[in-house]
Amino acid sequence: MSTIATITELLTLSQCQYRIYDLGRRVEKLSKEIFEKLEHNQLPHPTPIQGHAHFAVCFWQQKSASPYLWFIKLPLDERGLINQGARNHFIAIIVEALGTDLSVNPTEKQEELLKNNPYIFTPSQYKLAMLNSFLTDELKQPASKYYQGVVTYLSEQKWQNWQQIGAQGITDFAVRFNHDNHQDLLIAALPHLPDNVLQPLCSALENITLPLNVIQAIIERLKNTESAITQQSMFRALATSAEHPYVVDYIDQMLTDETLAPDMLVILAGRCWQILADKDRCLVFLETLVRKAPDMFAALFKDLVAIPSVRPYLFQCMRDTERSPALAKAIGTLFN
Repeated sequence: MSTIATITELLTLSQCQYRIYDLGRRVEKLSKEIFEKLEHNQLPHPTPIQGHAHFAVCFWQQKSASPYLWFIKLPLDERGLINQGARNHFIAIIVEALGTDLSVNPTEKQEELLKNNPYIFTPSQYKLAMLNSFLTDELKQPASKYYQGVVTYLSEQKWQNWQQIGAQGITDFAVRFNHDNHQDLLIAALPHLPDNVLQPLCSALENITLPLNVIQAIIERLKNTESAITQQSMFRALATSAEHPYVVDYIDQMLTDETLAPDMLVILAGRCWQILADKDRCLVFLETLVRKAPDMFAALFKDLVAIPSVRPYLFQCMRDTERSPALAKAIGTLFN
C-alpha cells in the first residue's frame, strides 16, 4: 500500500478505466499524460484558482455500469506545482478507507473516512451539469431528458417560453451542437435569446472551442448590444476560443474603447487569460485596468501572476520603462 505514489497509480492498481477533467477556470478534459506530468511536478498546473488545482476524476471498472466521481482540490506552491504532501495525504485517506479496490461499496465507517477527506470539494451546480454533459458525450451515453427541450425551444423560436428549459439541457446542447448539426439553430437564436437563457448558455459555451461562424455571430451581437449583462455573457462565451484571430482582434479593439466597463476586464483576466501571454497586449491590459478600475488592480494582478503562461509577461511589464506613472505606482503598492 505504501508504495502507491500517485493518483494515477492508484487508479491503475484498481484496474479502473478513468477520465480526468480540470474544473478550475473552465471545465476541460485533461489527457492522462498531462495529468501524470502534473502529478510528478513535471508541469505547473495551467489554470490555478486561489492557489489550488481542481480536478474531477471519473472512474469505473468493466463489471460496473455506473462510474464513480471524485472532486479533488489540491494546494499548489508558488510555481504552480502540486503540493506532493497533500496529494500523498489524499491517497493515504482513500487507501485507508477502501484499500486498492476503489469500486467496493463502502461501509458506514469507510464512508465517514471518505467524507472527512479535506481534499474533496463540491463543485458549483453549473460545473456539475457541464461535467455530466462532457462525460455522457465522451462515454457515448445519451444526453439528459432536458436536451430535446432546448432543441425544441430554439427551433420554435418562441423566445419567452423558456420556463421549462433545464440547465442540464443547456449544457448538453452546448457540448453537442457541433456534431448534431445545430450550429444554424444557435446562430439564429443568439440575437433573440432572453438573458435567462443567454447567460447559462454562454456559461456553457465558454468551455467549448467554437467554429468560425459561431464566433462571428457572438462578436456581431457583442458589437450591437448596449446591455452590460448581455455583453458580459457573450464575452464569456468566447473564453475557449480567445486565441482565435477574430477574438484577439475584438479584444484589442475593446481595450482601446473609452466606454469599456470594468467587468469586461474581470472576464478577460478570469476567462481569456491566454491572450495576455503577449508582452505588448499584457501592458495595454494593465494600463487599461489601472485607468478604468484601479481598485481591482491588486486582486486581478495577484490572480494572473499565479497563471504560469502569463506570469513572465507580467514580470516584463513590471520592468518596462515605458509604463505610465499610474501603472508604476499601482505595481509599487503591490510590494508595500
